[in-house]
Amino acid sequence: MIETINVSLADRSYPILIGSDSLTTIGKELIRLDFPQRIAIISNFTLDNLYGDAALDSLKGSGFLPQLFNIPDGEKHKSLETLQLIYDFLIENNFDRGCGLIALGGGVVGDMAGFAAATFLRGIPYIQIPTSLLAQVDSSVGGKTAVNHPLGKNLIGAFYQPEMVLIDIAVLDTLESREVSAGLAEVVKYGVIRDYDFFCWLESNVQKLKERDTETLIYAVKRSCQIKAEIVEIDEREGSIRAYLNYGHTFGHAIEKLSGYGQWKHGEAVSVGMVVASKISAQQGLCTAQHVERLVHLLQALDLPINPPNFSLDEYIVSMLRDKKVKQGSLTLVLNRRIGDVTLQKVTDIESTFSSVL
Repeated sequence: MIETINVSLADRSYPILIGSDSLTTIGKELIRLDFPQRIAIISNFTLDNLYGDAALDSLKGSGFLPQLFNIPDGEKHKSLETLQLIYDFLIENNFDRGCGLIALGGGVVGDMAGFAAATFLRGIPYIQIPTSLLAQVDSSVGGKTAVNHPLGKNLIGAFYQPEMVLIDIAVLDTLESREVSAGLAEVVKYGVIRDYDFFCWLESNVQKLKERDTETLIYAVKRSCQIKAEIVEIDEREGSIRAYLNYGHTFGHAIEKLSGYGQWKHGEAVSVGMVVASKISAQQGLCTAQHVERLVHLLQALDLPINPPNFSLDEYIVSMLRDKKVKQGSLTLVLNRRIGDVTLQKVTDIESTFSSVL
């Protein structure tokens, strides 16, 4: 059974296909898309060993001509240097505007391959096959592609939509528990920003989620993708409500930067960022202490951190001021009004806002 969600963006619309053991169908799905015959698959050595043969066999069996290129693994390699390696591979192997690209991996591979697709020869078609829970519910959907800069996360990038997202829940069986928990942080985010009933469902299904029950995971991924698709359809390029998806991310990105990329999982940093945002929300009367407690309890139940690492307030402020959402010196925070609704709020006195919650 394949669940399908459509991201409706006029001529840039595409399907999200969600199922279990669906990786072997990639060749047939690309025939339906009339995808280019020559394909570059961008992955890493770990994922190549796990899924490379299945992807190559499916593509070759459907008449495609794939070549696989592995990039270094880890957030610290989400860089311009790694992007150059992808360009070198494409150029040296004579890929042209009639080719396509597949991102086979987690968030780092997805972002790197997506940005390469957006910029190589001014744009070639690509699809996402996310292999981490975090990538399945977040980074593979919506067309945000980027690389990190030493001074900030995702500062160099482009909006570029894929032709399709193929999500295979079965690949999550190979993940470490820490990776699953990190992905679940983004799932929790969707409940906080958009769907109170979904948040309650998560509270009732903690154990099944941690045990990676297939049906439970499919529903969690499907609902998360539905919420993101609904927001992206309204605001593709983050002019308004797409910024809601950044709930917990401003402070979370600061944690990642200050700790050194890769030391904290993205979802772990977002977990702490959500707690910080909820405390600021409560301080400003937008939500209650009970809402904060429910969020903290759910994150802890999912084995996620709730306390920030021990950096100074000044260090956090400097890092947050390099966030790409800063405009004319003002930081825009996503703050929750209860659970299931959020608002955007400009913060000019960053020091006083954060000093009382850290």
